[in-house]
Amino acid sequence: MGSRKKRLTRDHQPMPAAIAKSYERYLKVALALPGTEASTSYGTPAVKVRGKILSRWRTEAEGALAIRCDFLDRQILLQAQPDVFFLTDHYLNYPMILMRIEKVSRDVLTDVAERAWRLVAPGRLMKQRDAVLASAKR
Repeated sequence: MGSRKKRLTRDHQPMPAAIAKSYERYLKVALALPGTEASTSYGTPAVKVRGKILSRWRTEAEGALAIRCDFLDRQILLQAQPDVFFLTDHYLNYPMILMRIEKVSRDVLTDVAERAWRLVAPGRLMKQRDAVLASAKR
C-alpha cells in the first residue's frame, strides 16, 4: 500500500497515513507467523489464526490496535510503556491490550505479535514454529 493510500475502517474513516504505514508494518510481522490471515472483525481490519482473532483495528478506541495479550504481560506493558499501551473498560476482563502502533518499536511490535500468536495458535503450529526457530539458532 502506497504512502498516499489510506486503509478504510468500518465507518469508512481512513486511517491517517502515519498510522496506516505503521499498520502495514504490523501486518508484515503478523502475517509472517504460521496460520495467520488478513481478515475483518466488526467491519474493521483484523488478523486471525485459523479463524481465531489475533488482533483487530479499533476505531472506537482512539484508533489503536487491539491485540491478544495475557494478563501478566498486559500489566507489564501498561507499566513499562503507557504511551504505547493502554486499555479501555471494554477490555478490562478480556485478554487483549490496545497498542498505538505508530509509537511502538519494531522489536516490541515483533515480541507482542509473537506472544499474541502463541495465545491463539494451535499446538501443532506452535511446535512447527519452535522447530523452525530452533534450527535458525543453530
